[in-house]
Order: sequence, then C-alpha cells, then structure tokens
Amino acid sequence: MSEFAGKVCVVTGAASGIGRALALDLARRGAKLALSDKDSVGLASTVRQVEALGAEVKSDHLDVAQREAVLSYADAVATHFGKVHQVYNNAGIGFQGEVERSQFADIERIIDVDFWGVVNGTKAFLPHLIASGDGHVVNVSSVFGLGSVPGQSAYNAAKFAVRGFTEALRQEMLVAKHPVKVTCVHPGGIKTAIARNAGAPEGDDRAAYAEFFDKRLARTTPEDAARTIVNGVRKGKARVLVGADAKLIDAFVRILGPSYQRVVAAVAARTFPKPTTEVTR
Repeated sequence: MSEFAGKVCVVTGAASGIGRALALDLARRGAKLALSDKDSVGLASTVRQVEALGAEVKSDHLDVAQREAVLSYADAVATHFGKVHQVYNNAGIGFQGEVERSQFADIERIIDVDFWGVVNGTKAFLPHLIASGDGHVVNVSSVFGLGSVPGQSAYNAAKFAVRGFTEALRQEMLVAKHPVKVTCVHPGGIKTAIARNAGAPEGDDRAAYAEFFDKRLARTTPEDAARTIVNGVRKGKARVLVGADAKLIDAFVRILGPSYQRVVAAVAARTFPKPTTEVTR
C-alpha cells in the first residue's frame, strides 16, 4: 500500500495546473482529498476525475486570501474527515510588471494570494496537523523564490517570503518536536495557465508575455511536477526543485552569488517581451 493511502490531504488551487495534477496523483495513491479553488467549474472537473479514481473527496469554493474563510474551512475539513494529515498550499496567481509601472493594488493582490494565502493555510491547518500525529505542510514557492528576474518583482517578493516562512516553520517544528514535516517546493516553468491568466499594468501586451512563457520557459508538465512533489513529500525533503530549469537556476544563483543579477538583466534585455513606457502609481 502507498504511504498516502487513507491520509487526508488538502490541496488548494485544485481546479487546474499543478493543483489538479496533485489531486490526481494523490488519489491514485489512495489519499482522501479536500480540494478547493475559486474556479468552481474547474474544481468540479477535478472532483469528477478524482472520484473516477475512487477517491473520497470534499470540495469547496475558497479564496485563500480571505483569512476567516480559510480558518472556517480548516475546521470544516477536520470535522468532515476526523483528521488532517497533509496540506498542499498551492493556490497562486501571477503578475508581470516592473515596480515603476505597477500600482500598489497590483502588488498587494499578489502578496495577499501568493504569500498570505500560504500563511493562512498553514496557520489554519497546523493545529490539526499536529493533532494527527503525522502531519506535513507543503508550501509551493517558485524558482522565483530562488532567484529574481526583472518584471516579476511582486511575484518574487511573495515567493521569497514563502520560502523564508516555510524554512523557519520547518525549524520550529524540529525545535518543538512536533510530528509535522515541512517541505518548500520550487517549480520551474510548468505548462499551466498561470502566465495566460497573469495580471499586468494597463496597456501591456499580456498575450506576448504568455506566449513567451509558454514557448520559451514552460518545460515541465503538471503531471511530472506533481509526481516530483509527492515523491519529495514521501521522502520528507526540506526542499523540492521541480524541473531541470529549477535545478539549473538554483545552482546558477549559488555559484554566482549577487552577480547573477547582472547576467539575468543582460539576458532579459535581449530576450524578454518589451513593456510599454507608461508609468502608473
């Protein structure tokens, strides 16, 4: 039997992409699933697919940026299943825009979902994970939580914050001797709709950036990403790098140190889609 058989696993952002692939992978391993997303139509499709695999599922519409809703959701999941063993804080959104041209609201929205969403999910479920006696927190950062690139300042900020938060949490669980493992995930370019759905400053050609991401950067399928993540969780890894590009960038940043920034800036100036020149505040 799989180590995941009978485990209650929570996956946010389960309507598509990595979240859906995680739900399917965990279902095949015999897990019980609590799935959530803001996209009710996509979530319903995921539910049908995991139920076809025989999984027991609880599905809910959820905005991870709404703290009280997440707290209530965690209690409802624990009540429904009796226990909660694993939480995959996967829900996230993208934004392509330079600091100079991004509005405060753009940056705040990314931080609210991509960072506070992870904090909300972690805090809400942590007591239940400790009580289970066999808990695991899996927080999805990004390759952009390992190194920064121009045009991704808000996303970089959120994903670096997820990394710091998660690594500190892992240490705290070790110090307190709580029965909770902690894993931080850093996906590289994954073939999902995140770039196509990403926000951008008014007037920017979002389609050009999405096409650039899809053709030049997205190399790993969501299914491969999910398999890598779940195998990393099974092994209790502190950090999981998803995709050859994530491993390359991790090594690149480690080797060059801060000077990697000049190299990335030079490459970006030649290859990245060009933004408009309008400045907004």
